[in-house]
Amino acid sequence: MAATGTEKQGSKAFYVTTPIYYVNDAPHLGHAYTTVAGDVLTRWHRQRGEKVWYLTGTDEHGQKIMRTAEANGVTPQEWCDKLVEEAWKPLWEHLNIANDDFIRTTQKRHTDRVQEFVQDLYDKDEIYKGGYEGPYCVGCEEYKLPGDLIEAEDGTKLCAVHKKPVEILKEENYFFKLSEYGPKLLEFYEANPGFIQPESARNEVVNFVKQGLEDLSISRSTFDWGVPVPWDDKHVIYVWIDALLNYATAVGYNENPAKFDETFPANVHLIGKDILRFHAVIWPAMLMAQGLPVPGRVAANGWLMVGGEKMSKSNLTGIKPQDLTSHFGVDAYRWYFLRAIAFGQDGSFSWEDFSARYTSELANDYGNLASRVAAMVGKYFGGELPASTADGDAEKAVHEGLAKAVAAADAKIGEELDFQGGILAIFDFVKQVNGYITEQEPWKVAKDESEEGRARLATILYTAAESLRAVAVLLNPIMPETSQALWDSLGAEASLGALAAQPVQSSATWGQLPAGATVTKGAVLFPRLEEPKKD
Repeated sequence: MAATGTEKQGSKAFYVTTPIYYVNDAPHLGHAYTTVAGDVLTRWHRQRGEKVWYLTGTDEHGQKIMRTAEANGVTPQEWCDKLVEEAWKPLWEHLNIANDDFIRTTQKRHTDRVQEFVQDLYDKDEIYKGGYEGPYCVGCEEYKLPGDLIEAEDGTKLCAVHKKPVEILKEENYFFKLSEYGPKLLEFYEANPGFIQPESARNEVVNFVKQGLEDLSISRSTFDWGVPVPWDDKHVIYVWIDALLNYATAVGYNENPAKFDETFPANVHLIGKDILRFHAVIWPAMLMAQGLPVPGRVAANGWLMVGGEKMSKSNLTGIKPQDLTSHFGVDAYRWYFLRAIAFGQDGSFSWEDFSARYTSELANDYGNLASRVAAMVGKYFGGELPASTADGDAEKAVHEGLAKAVAAADAKIGEELDFQGGILAIFDFVKQVNGYITEQEPWKVAKDESEEGRARLATILYTAAESLRAVAVLLNPIMPETSQALWDSLGAEASLGALAAQPVQSSATWGQLPAGATVTKGAVLFPRLEEPKKD
């Protein structure tokens, strides 16, 4: 989906990435959670007027993909093509993900650059040939350390993430001299305390590196589904080295210097906490070895839990996002997970919690406010927004409440990645406006047909409508469809222009919605939920 919004030219883009997702199966809620978070973050920065680049994509090499394809009777490339075109890309379109690019690691623009990057490291004597034997989790595509394993009742060693037995692999490999970068990484972490978030993730990585790093096997010789090592075609490049490089190859590494310089490195890598070490240890070390700049931030979100287990296909807890969007709607889906779960922490999903929050906050607080205001402007002023001429202390409190909400939401979403805190700040203002209407009782004021009474009624309804104008701007990165519907209902397009071009930071400026705007009562933003059908 194409990005929209006013952009400042001539400066580095605000560059955000998701992990590139492994296409061994269709996407579930966990994948969508990270992708929606990135979409909200980049839409927010677009509405700051910044130049933005949002990257997502798919990781298509490795032993797990090869085995999955074989089990389905197709080639690995056929399997990847099918999953990407029939599952992954359609879901991102369905969820209104406004990514600027979609990288696939089987694309030539990626594979050629990966070979060049690894060849450069080899030429710099950063890579050498050796052998390795150890426990390997195909699901993680990772050799495991003893502390990464758990033990089954029969004594079998299991991957702590997938709860499946590890395989003992012995093969001749090429190694990257990762062990030499421990001191450099620790120095970098010390100088850049915000590089890894949240704090618990940072502490985990620092402690891990302090224990000493081992050199990293960067090739595989026991299977052939991968990018060939350029100087030894008996080996393919380790899938994680291949995958991490997408963040560089997608923005022109060794191919488009101008694009690369104005985009790389990423400002924010959004990842799941289970791939933290790859992004916070291996990736910066690779960049240091190549003399390239290190990303601004690695932000690890928690796991979505169902019944106490991490949501995943392998644990049979994967839920299709469409199962929820078909009932609650896409905007509510985008809103719920960022509202209900503090980014960076684990969170449990339940249908009941989603239903309760939808009804209370979206339908009752927000949707009902929009409907009531439009209905009253229609009833008392024929749908023409009246001018505000009788402002007092009550209106001043609303003005101040809006300024506070905008400042808080911009800081929390735009800077701190505290999506929950930003959404709560906006909805606190929605509650304040609801309270304002309840206290001012415009339905009673309407009975006073004097000039003072009409002026007071006009002021109340203008204050409510202008508040909704700002709310539409603030919620547009989170819920673009319903925000557009509200924008249309307020008649804002004709006088203020496209919603996506409205700067979030200046949405606090009072009085932007002009008197005389045509206010119409459109469809209910958040309809009453129907009880799901039971089999």
